[in-house]
Amino acid sequence: MTRDRRAPAPLPELRADVGRFLGYYNRLPGPPQQELGPQAARAMMRAARDLTDPPIGPLGTDRRFTIEGPGGAMPARLFDPREDRAAGPVVLFLHGGGFVLGDVDTHAPLAAEIARTLDLPVVSLDYRLAPEHVWPAAPDDCEAAARWLAEQPGTTGLVLMGDSAGGTLATVTAMTLRDRPGAVPVLAQGLLYPATDMGRAHPSLRDFADGHFLTRAMLDWFVACYAADLQHVRAAPMRGDLSAMPPAVIVTAECDPIRDQGRAYAAALVRAGVPVCFREARGTIHGFATLRKAIPSGVADLTGFLLALRALIAEAVAARPMGQ
Repeated sequence: MTRDRRAPAPLPELRADVGRFLGYYNRLPGPPQQELGPQAARAMMRAARDLTDPPIGPLGTDRRFTIEGPGGAMPARLFDPREDRAAGPVVLFLHGGGFVLGDVDTHAPLAAEIARTLDLPVVSLDYRLAPEHVWPAAPDDCEAAARWLAEQPGTTGLVLMGDSAGGTLATVTAMTLRDRPGAVPVLAQGLLYPATDMGRAHPSLRDFADGHFLTRAMLDWFVACYAADLQHVRAAPMRGDLSAMPPAVIVTAECDPIRDQGRAYAAALVRAGVPVCFREARGTIHGFATLRKAIPSGVADLTGFLLALRALIAEAVAARPMGQ
């Protein structure tokens, strides 16, 4: 990864609840996640969920199942505010965690809130994780799940969503389905603080390298575990042709080392003629959507993002020709 050589600017002010959380988090004893190894870091993430994120909350449907993928059966979980659902769009949600951490349970509160606010079924996928399964295992799994979901009775369109590394995978999957379409169209991308080009440095990577939850050391560990070709569009979608990509809603966190990757991707989509709604959550950090119990102001940030995405999906459905 290259280094940014531009002069630093004054850092933005943190929100009060973000500052309190970071004050607590940065004083926790023990080694950082990247020094624990994948298994222990995954266990820590699972254990922290109920401390940092709200409960899953009421749903009409919460069902586990599997999808056949290139490496075998992939665990998946369906979240739906309704017990019964007519034909319509379906969300494929891809969790974050640097391609190393996370699963359908660590991100269940977020997936459930997405389902309730969008009033759509959300399928959350357990794609294969690094370093046991290096790139391109994860994008291969996500593509397979998207194609399977597109072929299910009642699916009229896909919404591809993800947070952090999951945002990368949602973007890569959207690009793949643009080039080789599935059974139904991709209506929208919904991306929470996505990583879109980990091989290129930006000012935010330097400015928020330490002390802001996600660190430069953690990012370097994730990149090493993932072992991707960072010049390839299936690892760095910013480096590909973005014309004719699905419309997108993108949110970044102002105090996030990968903030500028989300900004750059939004700008590149606009230059390519793709409709984009871009939002930046001021004074907060990476991961706010899965820290809503610890950082209550993140509730409004997530709601604003989802309401913008809901409007974009409605526009995409209305714009489709009759009978499609």
